[in-house]
Amino acid sequence: MMNMQRTFLFLFCLFSFSVSAQTIDEKVAEIDAYAQTVLRTHGGPGMAIAIVKDDKVIFQKGYGVKRLQSSESLAIIEPNTSVEMAYRNLYLAVKNRDMGRIVGNMSRKTWSFSEMVSIRQESPLEKIYANGFTATTFANALPAIRDQRIKDNFGAVEVYNAKDQRWEDLPFVFENGGWRLAIGELFAGTFRSPGKSRSTIELEQGKREPETTQVKSGTASGSASATTATSIGISDSPMVDENTVFAIASNSKAFLTATLAILVDEKKLSWDDKVSKYLPEFQMYDPWVTSELTIRDLVTHRVGLDTFSGDLLWYETTYKPEEILARVKHLKPVSSFRSRFGYQNLMFIAAGQVVEKVSGKKWCDYVKERILDPLRMTRTTCSVNDLPDNAAWPHNESGGKLRVLHRGNVDGSSSAAALNSSVSDLSNWIRTQLGKGKFEGRQIFSEQQAWAMHQPYLSQQISEAASKTNPTRHFSGVAMGWFVYDYHGRKIINHSGGLDGMLSYTVLIPEENVGYVVLTNSESPAFGIMTNKIRDVFVGAPKRDWNTEAVENVKQAKTRAEDAKKKVDESRAANTRPSLALSAYAGKYSDKMYGDITVTDENGRLVMRFLPSPNFVADLEHWHYDTFVIRWRPSVAYNFPRGFVTFTIDKNGNPDELKIDQPNNDFWFYELAPRRVQP
Repeated sequence: MMNMQRTFLFLFCLFSFSVSAQTIDEKVAEIDAYAQTVLRTHGGPGMAIAIVKDDKVIFQKGYGVKRLQSSESLAIIEPNTSVEMAYRNLYLAVKNRDMGRIVGNMSRKTWSFSEMVSIRQESPLEKIYANGFTATTFANALPAIRDQRIKDNFGAVEVYNAKDQRWEDLPFVFENGGWRLAIGELFAGTFRSPGKSRSTIELEQGKREPETTQVKSGTASGSASATTATSIGISDSPMVDENTVFAIASNSKAFLTATLAILVDEKKLSWDDKVSKYLPEFQMYDPWVTSELTIRDLVTHRVGLDTFSGDLLWYETTYKPEEILARVKHLKPVSSFRSRFGYQNLMFIAAGQVVEKVSGKKWCDYVKERILDPLRMTRTTCSVNDLPDNAAWPHNESGGKLRVLHRGNVDGSSSAAALNSSVSDLSNWIRTQLGKGKFEGRQIFSEQQAWAMHQPYLSQQISEAASKTNPTRHFSGVAMGWFVYDYHGRKIINHSGGLDGMLSYTVLIPEENVGYVVLTNSESPAFGIMTNKIRDVFVGAPKRDWNTEAVENVKQAKTRAEDAKKKVDESRAANTRPSLALSAYAGKYSDKMYGDITVTDENGRLVMRFLPSPNFVADLEHWHYDTFVIRWRPSVAYNFPRGFVTFTIDKNGNPDELKIDQPNNDFWFYELAPRRVQP
């Protein structure tokens, strides 16, 4: 009996393994389908993914669009107050190849239907979306619309199809407060035709002549897969592809440590050299730390400063790296040297300056010569001023809608966060990392240095909450330009990147000889969701719907934010006035670390300007007493929550200091103490 049980158990386990094991193609197909769902769930606008395994690129693909329409353009197609308007909106979205707007005009069942069509026709989902499921959307001008009918939650509109010389019905369903294309309902058999409520006149009766339209060449009437790469036009396509360039932000840090590694290989420096050897003018707040600081310290986030401390110095400022570093001495530490993790961009800027001192070249020139060119990363740039035509635009949410942002200039961050790249280029970077510094037979940096860069030099604590989210994670550490942790028995080497409207991840799983990159042009959780999904697929982790979890997390975060906002509202003192006339608050306020901030009285309204950051302009509205609400102008890309400025008054009754209370997760305004230096 026991032998039979053992045999059954063995066969059961063998069968379970055989049915659960996936081929590479099946893994890629699962990831591809999930990416489409994630982009749809979070409203895009775009994303790109590349996966490398066994030194081969097994998957490269772009999703969605590089740029949504401008807010002005969007305004003319909102809202879907009628079935006819819903069709017009769909037409405009298809004409502009605006994936976000196309999806927004579809019902949920139509989304599901489009995914099925994509799989059956082996056609990218974006092409299915772009077709609009109807030949009339290919017309050069808006076709004639003859009749609108509604019954309960279903509607239809008659649109003239010039190619086939006939009127055709387009079905719609009322969903989420507006009319949505109901092709999915139609094919599922749940669409209830509203019937003819008014017009029964056929075209040949001549009661109403339709507008003449022309169908674009290369398209087929009624075909859900008619749009091709040729008809879209690869060179000027609004769609994201594998060559679309995104800001990779802090993923730049691994390139910085690789340039240092090359210099170490050449014995031009050592990781444990004192920074003062190369940058004698560079000072930390504590002179002892200045004297002991090593190059390894610069790139392992252990100098004693707070996470993101001093980032206002490089974020969209006009300061050059040398000017930024000259101001670091004013930043007070929050922990003792080498005792605690504090994520630092400024130290990586300093490390880039070390490369320049040793190599005699600008860091950008050096990384291009020694890494980008040998790896054929021809589309990768060091500045937004050098972007190729095929580049994504950043987006974030403001007022409940996605907005297109300007491309932020962070050239001052140079080696810390300024690189821009595509998943096609980054595939070669991943191959080099997994190849221990070797790319197609050429050793870019040695295996010894590859090993050194991937080792943890500082332990990170794992919180109880984080342990519950990932129970197989037992350690987490800080490497040089990377982070490392364990997951289902594998070592994961990774780094994320984040700038306004651009979030990304690079991940290496050496034991599986797998690496991948996810680039996005929004601030949705999509980049993290796909990072987790791809990791799970390649380590064989149990199925987990990261997308659904993220939706709930976003919902809870919004609830917490609303609750916090209500508490602040309730604490407001009613019916108070400023202590002084508005003009009395005007003047120049100076912070020794950051620089100058001006407050001016413009037509009875106070305006605050951060002089090192020209885009940082805000109107100040009275809140209570001498506190004012900060209303950032659209030139500020960061989507700051509500913040406040309080003016302190000295013993003579004059404004003395600005206290800036601007909550956010990235930039510490509390480090500023601007005092009034002149009226």
